[in-house]
Amino acid sequence: MPRDTRPAAPGPFTLDPTAADHFGEAARMRAAGPVVRVVLPGDVPAWLIIRHDAVAELLAHREVSKDWRNWAALADGTVPADWPLLGMFKVDNMVYADGDDHLRLRRPVVKVFTPARVAAMGSGIENIVDGLLDHLPRKADADCVVDLRAHFAEQVPLTVICDLVGVPHDWRPLLAGLVQRLFDTTLTAGEAAHIQHARYHLLRDLVLLRRTEPADDITTALIALCDNDTNASTDEKNTQAEDAKTLSAEELVDTLWLLLTAGYETTASLLANASLALLAHPGQLRAARDGGPDMWPRVVEESLRRNAPVGNFPARYPLTDITIAGTAIPAGDLVLAGYSSAGRDTDRHGPDADAFDIHRSAAKHLAFGGGPHLCLGAHLARLQATVALPALFSRYPRLALAAEPGSLPPLKSLFANSAARVPVRLGAPARRTSEP
Repeated sequence: MPRDTRPAAPGPFTLDPTAADHFGEAARMRAAGPVVRVVLPGDVPAWLIIRHDAVAELLAHREVSKDWRNWAALADGTVPADWPLLGMFKVDNMVYADGDDHLRLRRPVVKVFTPARVAAMGSGIENIVDGLLDHLPRKADADCVVDLRAHFAEQVPLTVICDLVGVPHDWRPLLAGLVQRLFDTTLTAGEAAHIQHARYHLLRDLVLLRRTEPADDITTALIALCDNDTNASTDEKNTQAEDAKTLSAEELVDTLWLLLTAGYETTASLLANASLALLAHPGQLRAARDGGPDMWPRVVEESLRRNAPVGNFPARYPLTDITIAGTAIPAGDLVLAGYSSAGRDTDRHGPDADAFDIHRSAAKHLAFGGGPHLCLGAHLARLQATVALPALFSRYPRLALAAEPGSLPPLKSLFANSAARVPVRLGAPARRTSEP
């Protein structure tokens, strides 16, 4: 066999689990090449794909698996069973499945999480946003500062996704805390084990609740599919039976966990990132306000490109030795997709890729992934953002940051990409049109 003369991939780069300099770290790696070797917390080796075209190549590659069972280092025990980050990798739902198995796990969700159901949520989302905006002044501290992330950016998607999935109101604070901690890459093994134990029991209890108290929500709808309604026609029973074969009790719990984590955290970071970008760029904010409703989708897409809510997305495993952007990656290795890094790739987005510019010519970004695993909830995230952002800046026209943008601490996460808080002063609210 001829000797492989290709140069070794750059690295390894040790990724900072606190994400203290996320974009600086990404820029240094992009300068080294489109594919780099990295080390995750716990000295776990991986590959990180960090330029747009290379990430797109990875997402479309037919010889790459999403199933954690194809991770050689996990299978042979090199990665220990108590690795704190394992909860982001070892899950049984459609995100971590391939081919027919992926379709089998995705099909029930597609049946109940329809575009029509999402479209019908528009007025409900408006009501949720209006209610949260009403209460924002009450969230101010002694210095009249409100954390916009905690009290608005997080609360909009938490309320929307919990209403959609059917999580009772008094369960939501616990759920929110578990999701936030899941993405924290500074966890200890004990903390990570607690999260997995608590989230499993919470969602198991949700399934039990909706079996005895059905409601108009996705959990009830998924249970009905899995239970194979005895009143269905023969053709319907055949279809439902096919669905039921693919959603075990564990898979149902993990599917609900996927909907809740993705539906909450990614949209919270989108809203926080977009709000922060507009507040830090007053000219862009004026353009959004003055440009009419067509400008707000531009705000959303530019924020997704420049500051993708997902930093590094886990995970893929080559089924054979593959080549990505000219770099050889062995079968069974762990590969991450650098979504936020790809959004600032100058090869794709030009020399000003770091700049926030809502007038930028539309260029495809990868913030929601791509290929067969394109995010199923992308339309819901976009809907929430295009409702929440104009409402926020219309209600509080004097909204201003209460800190320098560069001083805001990030989420301590390799996976979620956002500021941990967005301190603002609201200023006087605009008079509501319904007010006298």
